[in-house]
Amino acid sequence: MKVQPNKRGLPATGKEPLMGFRASPEMRASVVRWAEYQPGMPSLSEAIRRLVELGLTVPTNPLTDEREDQQGREDPKQRARQLASNAIDKVTDPAASPDDQASRKRRLIKGPEEFQKVRRDRNRK
Repeated sequence: MKVQPNKRGLPATGKEPLMGFRASPEMRASVVRWAEYQPGMPSLSEAIRRLVELGLTVPTNPLTDEREDQQGREDPKQRARQLASNAIDKVTDPAASPDDQASRKRRLIKGPEEFQKVRRDRNRK
């Protein structure tokens, strides 16, 4: 009877190829917290596999994404206007009257007269 030499290292736990990636301590902690609330309290590697599987179930079909845009997502231009409006509201002088605040906001969004002629998003007169 021939004796097999001992193999070094840990025994193989799976047949599939190994996939590895680097994760920040914050991401690792987030995965661990997520795993704590899962049935069976999976190990870190099992939790990552489950999260990847969940991520792969999200549809990425451009036609699906387009339908979602039509069904409720904001237009990017409208979103930009809203973000600009919110930013301006945060720095508005509270001592100014509401009319002055609105006028100042309009001037900021519209921009200086010199630049209004060269803006591509405005109709030229």
